[in-house]
Amino acid sequence: MRALIAAATGLALALALVLALTAVGSPPGKTSPKPLLTTVPAHP
Repeated sequence: MRALIAAATGLALALALVLALTAVGSPPGKTSPKPLLTTVPAHP
């Protein structure tokens, strides 16, 4: 029974944390205009 209560408490805390972070929202910012290099340079 204690394990069930502990699991329910942990789930409730995790859900509260997710809801709090969702309410705060994402920080303001912008993405870089330069694209990331995703290819490997050719070997000589």
